[in-house]
Amino acid sequence: MLPIIDRYVLSRFLYNFFGSFAVLMVIFIFQTIWLFIDDLAGKDLDLIIIGKFLFYLTPSLLDKVLPLTVLLSSILTFGTFAENYEFAAMKASGISLQKAMRSIVVFVTILGIATFFLANNVIPVSEQKIFNMRKNIAKVKPAAVIVEGVFSDIEGADMNMKVSEKAGDNDQFLKDIIIHQKQNSLNTTVIKAKEGELISSEESDLISLVLKDGHYYEEVQPKSNKNKRKHPFARSEFETYIKNIDISELNNQDLEAESDITTDKMKNVVRLRKDIDSLRKNNINQVKAFSKNITSRMGAFLISDRDSLNKRKVETKTINDTVVVAKDVDLASLLPEWQKTQVLENAKNAVGNVLNSIRGKKEELGKRYEVYNRHILSLHKKFALAFSCIILFFVGAPLGAIIRKGGIGLPMVVAIVLFLAYYFLGVFAENYAKKGNMLPMIGAWFSTLIMFPFSIILTRRATADKGLMSIGNILDGFTRVFKKKKDDADNS
Repeated sequence: MLPIIDRYVLSRFLYNFFGSFAVLMVIFIFQTIWLFIDDLAGKDLDLIIIGKFLFYLTPSLLDKVLPLTVLLSSILTFGTFAENYEFAAMKASGISLQKAMRSIVVFVTILGIATFFLANNVIPVSEQKIFNMRKNIAKVKPAAVIVEGVFSDIEGADMNMKVSEKAGDNDQFLKDIIIHQKQNSLNTTVIKAKEGELISSEESDLISLVLKDGHYYEEVQPKSNKNKRKHPFARSEFETYIKNIDISELNNQDLEAESDITTDKMKNVVRLRKDIDSLRKNNINQVKAFSKNITSRMGAFLISDRDSLNKRKVETKTINDTVVVAKDVDLASLLPEWQKTQVLENAKNAVGNVLNSIRGKKEELGKRYEVYNRHILSLHKKFALAFSCIILFFVGAPLGAIIRKGGIGLPMVVAIVLFLAYYFLGVFAENYAKKGNMLPMIGAWFSTLIMFPFSIILTRRATADKGLMSIGNILDGFTRVFKKKKDDADNS
């Protein structure tokens, strides 16, 4: 059995914890609905589908909700204790701050372990569900991307479409269809049809739009300026016209080197470690193969002895079946002028081709290494999330004891400010790490490592019953500095 004081402190903390968790989860869910409003609103989706979408999305919010909940609930709990002089009574009874936090530390440690379990097992599954759901919304219900009476942008097809009416079990039958096809961001093609049908397959990322009884209008882009003034166009009528729409853009999938649809967020620790090793080896092999290819194309070679660069050697060359002995001779000067120009032009073209190949390979390798960095980030973020709950508790609990303010006002403001600092530091570090400007491991742990010294400093100040900062000590420091400068001036 826990002592009475431990049960009392833990019960107050749990009350604030679950209350804060419920409020924050609702706030983040509404914020998520706003982010995905284009995927959900106005597309005739059933409430069950929307409910499943939000249910699957909830675990992915835990990486934001849990740290903020721990921080807020610890500030609320210990701020209330300090404001009601309950800490003073505890200290008078010989109970220190560490003893008062004992039961909550055990709970937060268990919470950290549970958080790692969620990050390793539950969140990857939810990411997979959300990915598939967003992918299949337009396949199971293809008309969901089209809204009656307004022009709807079709991602991946560079067009927008308006229908006057939809019918059928999956709203696949359309009437009075108008399609504006874009080319170079300009609407150059208009297709109108009286009827149409959307045909989709769960195994394909394409939707077939079968149009009937319509006409096709396209502006012709002439090459000469004279013909452009005439504004030529082509018009044709059709009985049946089939147009394929690519909906793969709805997947919004991350960069992946592998052919499967699993991203780094959908993998657990075991799978991430295995894929990190394979990605690293694959990237190294890509670099070696490309280097070997460039070396063979340019005829380049490596000189192991650096001093050999400074040694003058006599070389034998054969030009037009004539043996020429040259010592530091420009071989181009031995060729006729017309042949020299041709040789230099060929060399210039060869170097240009190699540079283009290098630029293309650099971009490809940049994407490969970004995928590699993402996997390392996802691996370490699972551990960092678990430790962040513990670290933020040791930030919030002593901070609540120091500011000595309960209620939902000031503690909420302080918790949000601290969490925003923690969150945005993590976002910036992750973005740097993805591009290779920072080690991915440091990028995943950066915000937690920043908060760690604050947790130690605040805990020590709260234990010593000191304030957040002492204005008197700051003024005394300035006074000592100015006094020292004055004494040095008098002595000189």
